Amino acid sequence: PTEKNTVINTQRRFFSRSQRSWLRPDHGPDIYTLADGSTIVLCFLCPRFVANNMMLLTKAFKQKFIIPDFEQFTQQIDQIYDRAQLQDGGQVADYIPQLAKFNPDLWGVSLCTIDGQRHSVGDTKIPFCLQSCVKPLEYAVALHELGSEAVHQFVGKEPSGFRFNKLSLDEEDKPHNPMVNAGAIVISSLIKNLVFTDTILLQVMEFLKEMTGSEYVGFSNATFQSERETGDRNYAIGYYLKEKKCFPDNADMIAALDFYFQLCSIEVTCESGSVMAATLANGGICPITGKRVLSAEAVRNTLSLMHSCGMYDFSGQFAFHVGLPAKSGVSGAVLLVVPNVMGMMCWSPPLDRMGNSVRGIHFCQDLVSHFNFHNYDNLRHFTKKHDPRRRSDDDQNKLVVKVMFAANSGDVSALRRFALSEMNMEQRDYDSRTPLHVAAAEGHVEAVIFLTEICKVNPHLKDRWGNTPLDDAMQFGHDVIASVLQEYQLVFTDKESEEKTPLDTLKSII
Repeated sequence: PTEKNTVINTQRRFFSRSQRSWLRPDHGPDIYTLADGSTIVLCFLCPRFVANNMMLLTKAFKQKFIIPDFEQFTQQIDQIYDRAQLQDGGQVADYIPQLAKFNPDLWGVSLCTIDGQRHSVGDTKIPFCLQSCVKPLEYAVALHELGSEAVHQFVGKEPSGFRFNKLSLDEEDKPHNPMVNAGAIVISSLIKNLVFTDTILLQVMEFLKEMTGSEYVGFSNATFQSERETGDRNYAIGYYLKEKKCFPDNADMIAALDFYFQLCSIEVTCESGSVMAATLANGGICPITGKRVLSAEAVRNTLSLMHSCGMYDFSGQFAFHVGLPAKSGVSGAVLLVVPNVMGMMCWSPPLDRMGNSVRGIHFCQDLVSHFNFHNYDNLRHFTKKHDPRRRSDDDQNKLVVKVMFAANSGDVSALRRFALSEMNMEQRDYDSRTPLHVAAAEGHVEAVIFLTEICKVNPHLKDRWGNTPLDDAMQFGHDVIASVLQEYQLVFTDKESEEKTPLDTLKSII
């Protein structure tokens, strides 16, 4: 605005008070009084902030985020979090002494969408070790650097059917998959063979830091030493792998085990871990920086094995009930990926008998019970779940055209399909005409009967010329339809239409 008292169409405030650091320090806010008595504050953003977050700001102002109503979505996430917090079963892992020190009441959930939308609730800033959650990440690094063919010369792709720390190989004398200990140890040896220096751990941590958008990635030396001292089963697996010649040539088995223990001791927080998961959800591109960290092929293969093998002996159950790629760790972490939507990190130390976080599993199951994120939820025909994702305006316009065309041609079968997919059968075209207007004007008796008796649409809606469907039927001389509509208007009330649930409509159609 150039002068005060200018009427301005304002939108909801985008910046919160906690983001004052974004403002230019050399320019205070300008306050303008609007004609209706309200005020608007005009601030100038720091150019460095704008430059670093141009994609984020552009999507925000154009309302192009993958989850448009993010506030409502996060309110539901908080409710799911609260319900999971009531789960008080499970035991904190104690076979690694350092893990036994964590408070069992700790519980945090963070999410990051592929657009960089963030939300956290609970204990999300406390560092914890990735433990087995590092397995898909090191596998992704190996795929990115070596390629799928080279990696799978040494490790398989099938669920083992055994415990994650079982001394077991497949028919080709290879570890069954990278998500069990044997496979992860072999993957560690492959990565260690890439660089013949002592900085390989730092390089992998830097790689993981790129996945987090430069957020927290640390290392717990105490956990590493604890793993070393209590890792008898992993040493046994290492010697078994060495006997079966599972390692690449010139690989040092003890060095590979040490490196594996180091990787398991890498620390993240729920907040930084959620960005890692979001990078996987975004096809290898970090949503915070916009930088490609992993190849698309590496991400696809990683998510595939997370889906089939990522949750220890609970993997089949998890794939059935949740239907999303995930990886758990004995620290209580659950790394969850909703492809093309978001990544999540849940953390609560108490574990069930399978070694998975009790609260984390409950949260994931509750999440998919409410939202249609399950891989095999039909986005159009699953009426009991909510879809928070952005819907294309073009797709919606095409649907309106299709339903109007069906009404225009009297295609009751097509109208029935639209109604079964829970489409609003009262939606209007550019002239504010409903499908009932069109069917009545064209004289399609069966279509009118379907829309009134089955779909229970409102017969009193008027188009932009003020005409109801009955007016159209009478204007074009369709006496039978006019009679049907007159009788329907006598029994129809708006209250009945509002109280009728989608399930009632579906039962009527069936």
